[in-house]
Amino acid sequence: MPNTETGKIRNVAVVGHRGTGKTSLVEALLYESGTTNRLGSVAEKSTVSDYDDEERRRGMSISATVTHLEWRDRSINLIDTPGEPSFQADVLSTLRVVEGAIVVVSGVVGVEVGTERLWRRSEELGLSRLLLVNLLDRERADFFTTLEGLQSRLSGRCVAVELPIGTEHEFHGVVDLVHMVAYMHDGDAGVHDEPAEIPDDLKAVADEYHDKLMDVVAETSDELMERYLEGDEITREEMATALKKLVTEGQLFPVGCGAATRNIGSHGLLDLIVEGLPSPARARNVPEVGGASTLAYVFKTIADPYSGKINLLRVFAGTLTSDSTLTNNHTHSKERIGQLLSLQGKEHAPVDGLPNGAIGAVAKLKETGTGDVLSDVDSPAEIEPLAFPAPVVSFAIEPKHKGEEEKIHTSLRRLQEEDPSLDVHRDAQTGETIVAGLSQMHVEVTLERMARRFGVEVNLHPPRVPYMETIRKPARAQGRYKKQTGGRGQFGDCHITLEPLAEHEGYEFVDKIVGGVIPQGFRPAVDKGIQEAMQQGELARCPVVGVKVTLVDGSYHTVDSSEMAFKIAGSMAFKKAFAEADPVLLEPIVRLDISVPDESVGDVIGDMTSRRGRVGGMDPAGGSTTIHVEVPLAEVLTYAPDLTSMTGGRGDYQMTLLRYEEVPAHVAQHVIAEANKEKELAKA
Repeated sequence: MPNTETGKIRNVAVVGHRGTGKTSLVEALLYESGTTNRLGSVAEKSTVSDYDDEERRRGMSISATVTHLEWRDRSINLIDTPGEPSFQADVLSTLRVVEGAIVVVSGVVGVEVGTERLWRRSEELGLSRLLLVNLLDRERADFFTTLEGLQSRLSGRCVAVELPIGTEHEFHGVVDLVHMVAYMHDGDAGVHDEPAEIPDDLKAVADEYHDKLMDVVAETSDELMERYLEGDEITREEMATALKKLVTEGQLFPVGCGAATRNIGSHGLLDLIVEGLPSPARARNVPEVGGASTLAYVFKTIADPYSGKINLLRVFAGTLTSDSTLTNNHTHSKERIGQLLSLQGKEHAPVDGLPNGAIGAVAKLKETGTGDVLSDVDSPAEIEPLAFPAPVVSFAIEPKHKGEEEKIHTSLRRLQEEDPSLDVHRDAQTGETIVAGLSQMHVEVTLERMARRFGVEVNLHPPRVPYMETIRKPARAQGRYKKQTGGRGQFGDCHITLEPLAEHEGYEFVDKIVGGVIPQGFRPAVDKGIQEAMQQGELARCPVVGVKVTLVDGSYHTVDSSEMAFKIAGSMAFKKAFAEADPVLLEPIVRLDISVPDESVGDVIGDMTSRRGRVGGMDPAGGSTTIHVEVPLAEVLTYAPDLTSMTGGRGDYQMTLLRYEEVPAHVAQHVIAEANKEKELAKA
């Protein structure tokens, strides 16, 4: 890293909804700064940041990628993040280690649901933000409509600092509203660095938006406001200084314009990054480091089959050096820091050290993963753990070739280190290996990576709905287990009551034995037997939830009774009581926030109604509408292709698990029949 002064570092996340051109923007900034000698293209699969095979094949970012450049004696770390909600774990991790964000918005579609989600998260973390209205050279692009959407849906403090010159295919430059000059794009020659006169047909509009900018800036300074109202001239240098302060403090959000694939707008954006976004030395969101003189936070892990595990980290205190030894404050183990690396996409360059504020990587740490803190003291101040979204779609997998079960387990464990939002577990009901993610695409990409990196291929079964079972009324039953053999026998006897818990949640065991009819040492075994029985209900072999069990009576034998006997008796009692307690099947209900073009709203709502969905509201904005729906997960397991078909590829959605509800009788009958069929096949 050429510039190691903390005050001259800028850590910036490039965020936005899928398809807004974030990767193309990173390529334009690398090219404009002279870091690369050609403008990388997503279409030509030649970008620095989207280098993974799956990314290039799909034409979209899947992982967060670190790049860096130099501009005006500043070191800028740019982290290109995925816009697809399936891969939001990387975005959430990235936002933890930067001081500023560039929010990229489509000039065609405007503010989308993903933009709003990322804006709220950036606000929570106290990040300074710039906005770029991209794709302004596309048909139907409209900067002014998009600006209105930004102000109404994100913040009234979003203020234009640039205006486009020309519209759609004739977009060929920008007006700088701070210095009131124009920068023109000249075809293959790129953008002229020398400022030019504002075109005559734009002067009136430029004056109007310059005055709006002056008003907003002046409002935040009593001194400037007083001079402004008295008619005193505020110089452009004074306005630029005030604007820089407001952006750094997160009080104002400048909006620029551009077309990244033609390198329009990147020069001005680089200046805004340097002048507006704070350095680590001036940031508002740097965590407390306690008594640590050296502290680094791991925000991403890469599972490389050749280099091993690579941890990406941000230094929050001191200087991180090779051959030093730090403590992992999660595992409390010692980690020796090996060769430190500077990242440029897939390229890794060795560096001697990483100063406070820097972002880099280190390979082959033994027990360190995403979210861990490395420091020179055992207990520094805690950094709030990352809260990743819960997986909502599950698939069962099996090896294509026999004998590769262990290899699959090892490969998935390494990929899980890379993606904490992924869940891999063994289903106790079926014995299957389950891979759960945020969408069908999320799981498919994971398995594609496993095949390419580790040479393991699997068969993927259709998504499984995580149904559960519960009860609707109280019941009482006895479980009596007696077995007499030639020697010592087995005897356990217990009486329990079963009651439903509110909201179909949780499990509660109450011991109300009096008089020693069951010795104290055997009562936990009853509880254990009940919990094991709850793993497979009697309706469809699904886990049982939302029950309160009270142990009320029983008997024992001084010789034959044992923990195992009472465990079996508890299981027997539970199964009898459950069958008499009006058992019912529960299904997961999810919330979908579906962003679609206005012309597709009717089709999408009609489709949701046919899936037992309940529309809870709609938010129209700038040619698109976000529809909020509550719908059973079983109805939307493979929703993405259907939405693509209905919207011509312009629809998007985010899924959140809400709660469990009772399954309608006709649906429950089908689920139970399928479970019974599977049970019979398993016996055969």
